[in-house]
Amino acid sequence: MKIDDIAKLAGVSKSAVSLAFNNKPGISEQTKEHILKTAAIHGYTPRTVKKRYDSPLKKNHIIRFVACKNTDVITDQYDSQPFFRELLNYLTDIVRENGYTLAISSINIHELESNLSQLEADQESAGILLLGTDLPLEKMEEVESIHPNIVVLDTLFEASNMSFVSINNFLGGFQAGEFLYKLGHRKIGFIKSNERIYNFSKREAGFLHSLDKNGLSLNGSYVFEVAPMQVLSQESLKTSIASLKSLPSAFFCENDYMAISTIKTLHELGIKVPEQVSVLGFDNIYEANIISPELTTVQVRKDVLAKTAVEKLVQSISSNNFGGTQTLVNTEIIQRNSCIAFSSSK
Repeated sequence: MKIDDIAKLAGVSKSAVSLAFNNKPGISEQTKEHILKTAAIHGYTPRTVKKRYDSPLKKNHIIRFVACKNTDVITDQYDSQPFFRELLNYLTDIVRENGYTLAISSINIHELESNLSQLEADQESAGILLLGTDLPLEKMEEVESIHPNIVVLDTLFEASNMSFVSINNFLGGFQAGEFLYKLGHRKIGFIKSNERIYNFSKREAGFLHSLDKNGLSLNGSYVFEVAPMQVLSQESLKTSIASLKSLPSAFFCENDYMAISTIKTLHELGIKVPEQVSVLGFDNIYEANIISPELTTVQVRKDVLAKTAVEKLVQSISSNNFGGTQTLVNTEIIQRNSCIAFSSSK
């Protein structure tokens, strides 16, 4: 990582970064602290800053967060996406509270083993938090072969002995189905990702379980596949919904991105949300509060997800116990304005 990278991440000029790193006048104290914090969050400690502390940053003070780019869900800009941005903010704070510094490493999935090995050779970490959202198990095992002290976030493989901290996706999908059923909805549509990962598959399974429990079945003509990380309206979805002879009274969407995209698509078709169709999302990202209407969604406690993962890793570091455990973080419905009770007069 270079000064140019830090300047871009901090939203300042290269000269401002240089002034901050060299402790020279010309920028405010607030700006200097912002630059130094940005550098620290991304695992970069300049030599001039190191000299101003009594002791240098030791390898056992570093926890490395690893995200694999070049996938359909974790893109080059993943850290600007609401869910991951919020998760990283929580991780940074909780890691610091535990006396460590979080080094954020974004690695191309096809170069994971070689790049991570080099990073660890340059600056060895005490443990690794691996973002496993859409990673196959063999990639996780590559990371484990480099560093045995690892906790995998945001996915779970029951047959693996690694440590996982994941959302209880099945519960969230089930809660979504129960919520819509209790509002009186019986013709419920389903907006699913065209990329299938553990989280989405479990959400679908929980949702279908709720329908089955309540004597309902999913009408195939009400099921649509869309890109999972787009918040703009999607032309294929618009065409499919426009061709329907009748509308479902509600849609459950596998994440908030898809839900926001669905609301915008329905608006462009002249279909009112929630008066004609209710829309329910999953994740409770920040943008769920600012879309119109505000999005009813399944709450994912990203703070609990981060705290649980960090504490699990820190305990493993302190005890030198690399035995794996699997933890699920439960969900709940956050009711806003995109869902209303079904009325037969619609």
